[in-house]
Amino acid sequence: MTRLHRIDCLQYANWSEKIFRQMRAAEMDAVHVTIAYHEDFREVARNVADWNLRFQRHGDLIFHGRSGDDVRRARREGRTAIFFGFQTPAPIEADIGLVEVVHTLGARFMQLTYNNQSLLATGCYEAEDTGITRMGRQVIREMNRVGLVVDMSHSAHRSTLEAIELSERPIAVTHANPSTWHPALRNKPDEVLKALAESGGMLGFSLYPHHLRGGSDCTLAAFCEMVARTAELTGVERLGIGSDLCQDQPDSVVEWMRVGRWSREIDYGEGSAANAGFPPQPEWFRDVRGFGAIAGGLREAGFSEAEVGMILGENWLRFFDASFGPGQAPKP
Repeated sequence: MTRLHRIDCLQYANWSEKIFRQMRAAEMDAVHVTIAYHEDFREVARNVADWNLRFQRHGDLIFHGRSGDDVRRARREGRTAIFFGFQTPAPIEADIGLVEVVHTLGARFMQLTYNNQSLLATGCYEAEDTGITRMGRQVIREMNRVGLVVDMSHSAHRSTLEAIELSERPIAVTHANPSTWHPALRNKPDEVLKALAESGGMLGFSLYPHHLRGGSDCTLAAFCEMVARTAELTGVERLGIGSDLCQDQPDSVVEWMRVGRWSREIDYGEGSAANAGFPPQPEWFRDVRGFGAIAGGLREAGFSEAEVGMILGENWLRFFDASFGPGQAPKP
């Protein structure tokens, strides 16, 4: 039987040859990597340069992906295509012209917010959600034009619903889970998930313990049952994995994610000081090689072999094909 594609649509690991070899052991055809949390344009350009050096040093394992065809190329060549994304709009600063520039540099996803209010939308930690801003409306239009995917993973609910409505192309929530299953601030209510699916958008299920029922002790069966219940709401064709894997990162990186340069106080966000640092991953998903365990768990939860393949990569590949080029790919 022909092996179906495998795609993880969000990671922020402490990148190393060890991790790239694990990607190959897991037969990962593509991984969407975060290259910005709070960085401005110049800092992102430095991060792209750092990745260019990794592509040179580890060209037998990874290369820069820009289109769905690069995912197919990766499978043919036994390598992993790396796709760039931002978890913040900070790299475009206050300049809409930089949307096309960052796309040219290889960015394919950009969140309109990272937890806080931005120039474009409201983050999920804010007390009041005022929705998409005037600039946000213009940036969404420009992102649609060039083929930069609107990602609302860290956005508040009104802002997410407005982005779904305003965007002429389907958007993504690359890494979150249903809030009915686990009420983390970052997880999404059924109203948002239904609107996302009906507009042709994609949800990537997160394996980050703070987003899981039971945290680090979440069982594979519980996770896969959650996937099954979500499929009943959205349809299986709108679902994928965005693991939010932060492998081998020191706890200082969590502080950078949550605080950046906007505060002198530690912001623990979802919960209390008990959430400081990276919690251990569930034992069945220590690294990307856990995709094999998820495949088995989805079968046990009642998914067919074709549906397992859709969730583990084929749905994302279809979305990549429709989303990364210029012009309009209308909603269904």
